[in-house]
Amino acid sequence: MRIARAELFELALPLVEPFVISGGTMTERRSLVVALYDDDGHVGYGESPPFQLPFYSEETLTGARDMIARVLLPRVIDRDFPDPVPEAVDAVLRDGVRGNPFARAGIETAAWDLEANTRGTGLATLLAERLGATPAGAVECGVALGIPPDRRADVLTKWVYEAVQRGYRRVKIKVAPGWDIDAVTAARAGMAGTDLPLTVDANGSYEWPRDENALRLLDDSDLLYIEQPLHPDELVGHAQLAETLRTPVCLDETLRDARAAEQIVALSGPMVWNIKVHRVGGLTEVCRIYRIAVEYGAKLWAGTMPESGIGSQAALAAAALPRFDYPSDLEPSSRWFGRNGDVIKLAMGRDGRIAVPQQSCGRLLDPARFRLLTAPVPLGRHEQQARH
Repeated sequence: MRIARAELFELALPLVEPFVISGGTMTERRSLVVALYDDDGHVGYGESPPFQLPFYSEETLTGARDMIARVLLPRVIDRDFPDPVPEAVDAVLRDGVRGNPFARAGIETAAWDLEANTRGTGLATLLAERLGATPAGAVECGVALGIPPDRRADVLTKWVYEAVQRGYRRVKIKVAPGWDIDAVTAARAGMAGTDLPLTVDANGSYEWPRDENALRLLDDSDLLYIEQPLHPDELVGHAQLAETLRTPVCLDETLRDARAAEQIVALSGPMVWNIKVHRVGGLTEVCRIYRIAVEYGAKLWAGTMPESGIGSQAALAAAALPRFDYPSDLEPSSRWFGRNGDVIKLAMGRDGRIAVPQQSCGRLLDPARFRLLTAPVPLGRHEQQARH
């Protein structure tokens, strides 16, 4: 396949309410959208969703925009790729490039979507095919709730109660030093009368042994798992913590790529992994991590940033794989962006599941919303020449 041309857009989706985690606050979701075209007019869409500030990862939206436009797109435009094309694109994007997974994922997932478009299918079918698996027709949804303004327990209780009424299959709350046990107590109040699993996500805000008392109290709170308690670079620390606590430890930011997964296995580390497609660099890397997880026996689930409906298609494809045992952070578009606010609408059924699409992004996209909410990013002279 020859990738004949590409387009780059900046997408801005206002959030219905601020979303607060231990590292920062979001009021709108800005991301980058890559469109790749072949000679026959097929198009594939991918999303690059780093945050504007480096509170989650080192990579930022501005850096990813420059990396995509100046370095990565010139490598793929007007170039022939052998089958399988997405894996070949992934190899080209990695050559001589350290890190920058969000930038690479924007192009790499667009290549997967382009193949899906040419074959008249969805990302989940392609991904499962590569792994010799059968994808699920729907995935279980878990709600992710941020830290309330002024850390008000009654507000969190209300949020949790409303989420339970909407049918979510798991509740996750954000915690931080000083906002943990009170948060768990408030969440339990909102979950009264249900047997839904509860998890907490610290986004790496605790330190061991400084915060040992707080983590031990969380360990006594009957949680499904404790997500990313320590700094992302604490591979050894997480392995030691997993041996110390009874509650399973879940890795998120620490699970950067397949190399990190191999080190986790070598350390006999945590066995619950949150795979975020864009954080690890795309679906090709998801396949590498998935194979390691199957051999190790790790339990998986899919996280989100959250992305728009475009980026969520890749997360849905991953979550539909058999080894994704726990409900994923895949939520209806209305939760984040309001009714009909997203460029691809995700809808959750009353059973707390989202159907896995069997179409590519271009066939799911609302073109009017896309034009309204995106701005083209000018490409440099090299890319313009490649396009023409």
